[in-house]
Amino acid sequence: MTTRTRALFCDLLNLPRGKYVPSEVAAGGSIGFARGVFGTTFDRDLIPVPGAGVFDGLPDMELVLDTVRRPDWQEGTEIALGTLHGNGAVLPLCARGRLQATVGAWQARGLTPKVGLELEAYVFQQDAEGVWRPYDTPGAFVYGTGPQNDPAGLMDAIWRRAEAVDLPVESMNGEYDNGQFELTLRFGDALAACDNAFLFKTMAREVAAGMGLLLTFLPKPIPERGGSGLHVNFSFEDAQGANVIAPDGALSDVAKAAMAGLLQHHEGLAGLLATPVNRYARLGPASMAGYWANWANDHRLVTTRSSVASPRSARLEHRMADCATNPYLAVTAVLQAALLGVSEGYALDPAEDLDGLENVRATRHVPSALDKALDALDADKPLRMAVGEGMCDALIFLKQDEWKRLKDKSVDEVRDFYLPFV
Repeated sequence: MTTRTRALFCDLLNLPRGKYVPSEVAAGGSIGFARGVFGTTFDRDLIPVPGAGVFDGLPDMELVLDTVRRPDWQEGTEIALGTLHGNGAVLPLCARGRLQATVGAWQARGLTPKVGLELEAYVFQQDAEGVWRPYDTPGAFVYGTGPQNDPAGLMDAIWRRAEAVDLPVESMNGEYDNGQFELTLRFGDALAACDNAFLFKTMAREVAAGMGLLLTFLPKPIPERGGSGLHVNFSFEDAQGANVIAPDGALSDVAKAAMAGLLQHHEGLAGLLATPVNRYARLGPASMAGYWANWANDHRLVTTRSSVASPRSARLEHRMADCATNPYLAVTAVLQAALLGVSEGYALDPAEDLDGLENVRATRHVPSALDKALDALDADKPLRMAVGEGMCDALIFLKQDEWKRLKDKSVDEVRDFYLPFV
């Protein structure tokens, strides 16, 4: 029996902010929060993030709830998602609201975005002194399944819980390094895909915590091992429900222009999609992590990978983001950069035809550190305006503060700062 509602929203730090309220209270349609939460850092300092109202008395905002409730993995609880409003309009800092507007902009062109998200994460366990250490899986291997890769059965527990609460898993398997896993969700409408990713990540971390483990989506938690990312797969359907990426087995003009937009705004996108300080330890040449401004078909060493083998399932895959990024913001950024390519008629550069490991033709790449990526975003006015100037200004301010706090810290200190939250 459901007795309470868990009202949740995802902030710019990708934290699941919310409240438990009686279900009859949630039935009223909205739940109030202090807007100043957007000015709160990981370590609970309150800073004057633009739009957070820090110097305006920390005014209210309302989470206007969807009418449909989601099942929760906690007993006797349902989940309510919604869109944040302030002063009678969608709050500029609400990434979910910006995604809804982005979908509407594509639909105005007769196309509906479809999205599938691939998440990657590491598992940590505590040693006898209570220190978090990498998951002890000496027999793990790439594409591994079963107890050699996951002796505690965490992935089994996450899968069962996802099924129970209608979160659509497509696949789960061991990733490249020991204790690392890939968790892929099914394709669907863009908003539903991001709702599912937000809830899945929250659920998976809570299931891990209940087993005495820590599941982290931090992009580079172990310096000597590979990194973790968030791959944004997307396509577009026309009014007849047909996939327009490669209807004849070759990339369409829409697909080419969308990729051209992603390449054009490559450096600025890093300020939206790669925002932890230690993310740039992963973003480098030959990293399969979205470093170069390039594309190719069925090539995992480029940033934008196309797949045209089947006209029905053809898609584009953007490989720069990581799961420290709010999923609504990540998908908004990718779809808006793609839309700029279509609306502005950008020309697509030739495909990368070298191996990407030792040889590459691309010459542009992401900035070398978070502060430079934020500068690139600030300088890319078309991208900032498309994604949402208010949200970009807030993110830049928040992450510049984070950079200043952490830039002189050791690798371990940076990891330990993020680990409880990401």
